[in-house]
Amino acid sequence: MDKIIELKNISKSFDGETILDHINLDIYDNEFITLLGPSGCGKTTTLRMIGGFIQPDEGDVIFMGERINDTPPHKRNVNTVFQKYALFPHLNVYENVAFPLRERKLPKAEIDEKVTEMLKLVMLSGFANRRVTSLSGGQQQRVAIARALVNHPKVLLLDEPLGALDLKLRKDMQQELKKIQKSTGITFIFVTHDQEEALSMSDTIVVMSEGKIQQIGTPIDIYNEPVNAFVADFIGESNILDGVMLEDYKARFAGHVFDCLDAGFAKNEPVDVVVRPEDVDIVPVEKGMLDGVVTSVTFMGVHYEIIVDIKGFKWMIQTTDFVDVDEHIGLYLEPDAIHIMKKSKYSGMFGDYSSFSNELDELSQADIEEDV
Repeated sequence: MDKIIELKNISKSFDGETILDHINLDIYDNEFITLLGPSGCGKTTTLRMIGGFIQPDEGDVIFMGERINDTPPHKRNVNTVFQKYALFPHLNVYENVAFPLRERKLPKAEIDEKVTEMLKLVMLSGFANRRVTSLSGGQQQRVAIARALVNHPKVLLLDEPLGALDLKLRKDMQQELKKIQKSTGITFIFVTHDQEEALSMSDTIVVMSEGKIQQIGTPIDIYNEPVNAFVADFIGESNILDGVMLEDYKARFAGHVFDCLDAGFAKNEPVDVVVRPEDVDIVPVEKGMLDGVVTSVTFMGVHYEIIVDIKGFKWMIQTTDFVDVDEHIGLYLEPDAIHIMKKSKYSGMFGDYSSFSNELDELSQADIEEDV
């Protein structure tokens, strides 16, 4: 694939606060790339910088080999779909989609052809004469996408466009957006804080925190091979423990020595150990590598989410096997269930679910106080 956008050593501050800290990112033609991270991590600022709405304090934005730092938004071959769709309420669906083409003063026949093509693409062929105010949220979003695509931009920027939709519609639209991106061949740059959304839609995920890129990779790579405790915690649930890499393929953690698939660490190097909840097997105590007492069981529909106290550390396990609270169980870990990471500034911040209930209580109390 050809490189279409390069962000080179980009930094940006607002009111003395660093929002982007020397980030570097390459984006390729016909790629669905997602900028993923919590609020304030810099993902939307990155998106708006590509769109031309914000200028970098340092660094360069390169578009198809050309520096565009000072190029205004309307002169960039880039369109944006926002969470608030910004449709024209006095125009019907057809005229909303046709608006960018009328601005370019294209012939009527060409406008009609392009609008018809776009409405078919977003499955709104029978809605051309509807008022946009009569449409559902998902339908309005489709109109916004059609309007953004009708000029066939090289890049489409999507700033949390699914945030206002209910869960089922959101999942449907995730699949639709992926289909649209594949059928048009346009590069989509998608911003979200929803990890499941990023995993299900993206060719490439860029995980961000505190104005820095933490990791870039495919959804499978990001999930299975997180580079640090922040990524491991943000992408799915994780048990993250302190460990020591005794030698290649052998790690000690939770008071036990385990075989693993990792190598290349120094002998006796302190490390972070990640074990995904779905990779833990529940076995009889006598067959377990570890054993502990169940403190919580939550039915999640497809599986049970179980918290197990092992010597004061609370493990999360996701399983279809039912166990009861206060039951004494064993845990078994295959070597490929264990992932070893270098220590980082995020070490020790995540992975123990001992405060899980307390955190929920505190959040609920904060919501009550805010409402008051």
